[in-house]
Amino acid sequence: MAMARPALDDAPSPAAAAVVASARRALSLASALRARDEKDAAWWWELMDRMRNIEPVLYYTGQMHEIHEVRGCDGVGAKMDSMDLEREKGITIQSAATYCTWKGYQVNIIDTPGHVDFTIDVERALRVLDGAILVLCSVGGVQSQSITVDRQMRRYEIPRVAFINKLDRMGADPWKARSKLRHHNAAVHVPIGLEEEFEGLVDLVEMKAYKFEGSSGQNVTAYDVPSNMADLVSEKRRELIEVVSEVDDQLAEAFLNDEPITANQLKAAIRRATVARKFIPVYMGSAFKNKGVQPLLDGVLDYLPCPLEVDNYALDQNKSEEKVLLAGTPAEPLVALAIYDGVIRKGDFTYNVNTGKKIKVPRLVRMHSNEMEDIQEAHAGQIVAVFGVDCASGDTFTDGTVKYTMTSMNVPEPVMSLAVSPISKDSGGQFSKALNRFLKEDPTFRVGLDPESGQTIISGMGELHLDIYVERIKREYKVDAKVGKPRVNFRETITQRAEFDYLHKKQSGGQGQYGRVCGYIEPLPSGSDGKFEFDNMIIGQAIPSNFIPAIEKGFREACNSGSLIGHPVENIRIVLTDGASHQVDSSELAFKLAAIYAFRQCYTAAKPVILEPVMKVELKFPTEFQGTVTGDMNKRKGIIVPLNNMFGYATAIRSVTQPTMSTMKYVLLVHMFGIVFLQT
Repeated sequence: MAMARPALDDAPSPAAAAVVASARRALSLASALRARDEKDAAWWWELMDRMRNIEPVLYYTGQMHEIHEVRGCDGVGAKMDSMDLEREKGITIQSAATYCTWKGYQVNIIDTPGHVDFTIDVERALRVLDGAILVLCSVGGVQSQSITVDRQMRRYEIPRVAFINKLDRMGADPWKARSKLRHHNAAVHVPIGLEEEFEGLVDLVEMKAYKFEGSSGQNVTAYDVPSNMADLVSEKRRELIEVVSEVDDQLAEAFLNDEPITANQLKAAIRRATVARKFIPVYMGSAFKNKGVQPLLDGVLDYLPCPLEVDNYALDQNKSEEKVLLAGTPAEPLVALAIYDGVIRKGDFTYNVNTGKKIKVPRLVRMHSNEMEDIQEAHAGQIVAVFGVDCASGDTFTDGTVKYTMTSMNVPEPVMSLAVSPISKDSGGQFSKALNRFLKEDPTFRVGLDPESGQTIISGMGELHLDIYVERIKREYKVDAKVGKPRVNFRETITQRAEFDYLHKKQSGGQGQYGRVCGYIEPLPSGSDGKFEFDNMIIGQAIPSNFIPAIEKGFREACNSGSLIGHPVENIRIVLTDGASHQVDSSELAFKLAAIYAFRQCYTAAKPVILEPVMKVELKFPTEFQGTVTGDMNKRKGIIVPLNNMFGYATAIRSVTQPTMSTMKYVLLVHMFGIVFLQT
């Protein structure tokens, strides 16, 4: 579920409180439209054609009336970053939804985080959107996170346009940045000047120059292409036509016949190639200096698809998840991850297909970041939020007449864990409530309880990801939490055989305690399936058989805590060979205590050692970072890296690879003197 963010204190989660109606298909156009017959269908198609669902733009469309700084230094902050944490850190933490109108078109926007730790929000947004704007830096070029987001766009088959930003910055080189974009692409703009001399843009399609004047660049002035740029503009336009011709047959035919290419021909060809995901038009500008944003909006309308141009499929749970193409018409039953079919209205009952629960829609609102506008119903392409809906991110809703679920999104595995606990025991309830909410809203956030240490372990996509959640627990739930590395679960084992002969005898009036056990302990043979073995090798009735289970229980209990560091003892075999009992004083308790003390008596003689968990780490990164990564691994004891040395490694490896590392997978292994057991 792509996220809108209603300001709810007691809602199950933002994910639970948001149903995104960002349709990638045509949906209901409300009751008035439903009353129309087929002869009016053209009006519906025209309205759908005037919708766009994209990522990050609001001032120029009139949706907001002032432009503020991202970090909130002016006391206001960026509109789409409404959380205090976002404004303090100057980054987007959660996706925010809004909408605007540009030249008669409705544009729905989901602003997603750029930091790799919050990648799930990008996955959720791309899962429901029709198109995207890939923002690149003209100074830094195609950076690592840009590559990651581009990979996500490919996964969800999202058409996109690129916007090379920061042309006003020192060192800006849009042509170098474009060349690193690993796609069939070409510029549709040529900048007029760079760095401090950046004044405007030349549109290679329309062959016009534009300047952006006024305090916020709101006044766009068109004029002829400067004479000193004629050769460069001519060269870049020809390059644009050549690149598009390679993926569009209609334009290729005209180009090969040396026919003059009109602006309309070129624009139509670019649209066909972009919607087919064969080409990326590259725009340029400076968001900080408010130059180039309006042409970018025009590009969204001209080249990104409308809801009617995207196919969406559901899985029919009544037919073994048979794939179903959603028609996207008002008459169809409601299907909503985003709303793909049907209508959603205030007061309607919907069904959560994933949980089977029937849910009433008490309130329906359109989102503008953290502001809300009440509406009665939602239709094609709108992004809306529903209050009081108990669900998790990715749940599908229907009206109950069909049992469809939308295809799932990709959820990466966590790469970092922390131990966390409330400082005050009285805060346990609120602490659990916070963790449950975060679990529902973020599939990459995991919570578990370590059975050995009793620690609550939270796992996520990185250090910043987990730090944000700890801070949210403090701010939103008023719970101070203690954070640290998870306790490493070491093990102990023995390296040689040792004998034991222990008599437990206690007399304090009345029935006493008496039990004697004899035998030996030894390491388990290599390749053994278990970690503990107990063998009763007594011949005769030196110890009555009804006491043997108590002896085994005593030895097992003793193995729970070795004498070296207090961790469990593994890879051990205990053999009972002899013993003695008393007709009156022997009991199960007496023999259990005898076994515990016998183990402690002989354990040191068996030369115990400590076993440390080690990690099998699989890394994928560009070859240019091979030396740096190898050197960093060598610092962590080379080939075998203890688990205790791996905390924070995800952050470290991202730092040295800038962070172009695409995959890191942990598998916990315990090395047992030549035997490696995979811990499941």
